[in-house]
Amino acid sequence: MNADNSSRPGEASSGPLSGIRVIDATHMLAGPYCTWLLGALGADVIKIERRGAGDFTRIIAPFRDQKSIYFMSVNRNKRSLALDLKNPRGKQILEKLLQGADVFVENNRAGAMDRLGFGYDAVAALNPRLIYASISGFGQTGPYRHKPAFDAIAQALSGMMSITGEETGPPARVGTSIGDIGSSLFATIGVLSALQQRERTGRGTFVDVAMLDCQLALMENAIARWLNAGETPRRLGSRHPLIAPFQAFRTADEPIAVCVDTNEQWERLCAAIERPELLSDARFPDGSARAANHAALEPILAGVFLARGRTEWLELLDRADVPASAINSVPEALEDPQVISRAMVAEVPEGSGHHFVSVPIKMPHTPLPPETAPPELGEHSAAILGDLGFSPEQIADLRAEAVI
Repeated sequence: MNADNSSRPGEASSGPLSGIRVIDATHMLAGPYCTWLLGALGADVIKIERRGAGDFTRIIAPFRDQKSIYFMSVNRNKRSLALDLKNPRGKQILEKLLQGADVFVENNRAGAMDRLGFGYDAVAALNPRLIYASISGFGQTGPYRHKPAFDAIAQALSGMMSITGEETGPPARVGTSIGDIGSSLFATIGVLSALQQRERTGRGTFVDVAMLDCQLALMENAIARWLNAGETPRRLGSRHPLIAPFQAFRTADEPIAVCVDTNEQWERLCAAIERPELLSDARFPDGSARAANHAALEPILAGVFLARGRTEWLELLDRADVPASAINSVPEALEDPQVISRAMVAEVPEGSGHHFVSVPIKMPHTPLPPETAPPELGEHSAAILGDLGFSPEQIADLRAEAVI
């Protein structure tokens, strides 16, 4: 970390990233999700927001206590500085922040930060130790670098939509914003790697993450099959392309998912469903053969599972040690005893009545700091500027001049 980064006001007092300051110039989801994670791990995250309007998601419904749930979910663990970056004095404030920071994260179109005067080269000249992470639709190079992109665009262009949905249905978007969140996770990995490299070299670096690239990386097996076997992946519904049975099945009431990966599991499944003759069927000797002959196997199993209800099947399969599960709704998933045991729902802050998914990183020997509430727009402007050495009179002048 930088030598002058100790005992910063507002900084998390614990966590693996304690002492790391992140300047967050992100908006919407792809960037804020990354900086939410960095803040949850203990970094001091200062969110730079547009003066007067703030992050675009602040006005997106639905709302709880007049606050956007979208904004609150991914902007926990941050402090907000409302700043006019088109004002020269606003730019000077950001420059001063960057000079003492460890990480800068932005998720604008390529070239946008250069036009503001805060592209990588300019910022690296201010602070050679800074890790600068850019998350964009298409990255900083290539013919699409200036194009706009959203989650659905990344899913569509990458081929993700072409392999998602029912076999005879149209292409479908994955039910969560995997384009945004995937790029956030890869950006977080890049930042953490760059911080480790800085420990060795003393210098920062540039991290260029594209949503399209990340979708391709997440599709690893589908792409590997095409590149190495010439097989064009396609939509299969809940079915796995390489293994069977590995899919959802209807029962007498609610559907279940059954995943049989090994021959031992197949033997146990056949015993549990009382169909031992399937073990000697020449069409189904192993997972690959069962997948190749799924058109013959699936109707057999579908008929079997319709004979009993979900609860009975899950009890039978659990006793047989066959991987199977209910297909939960979101409310059902959050009521699952395993989810409750892992404390995967957090009230932030405690007593507020605002509940969100918890950080899924458990470090029992290095506890993470308690999560903090998402900030009001400009809530910490005065404190952050005071930390930079501005006097109360100077801060009042900046407010009067509409800089902050």
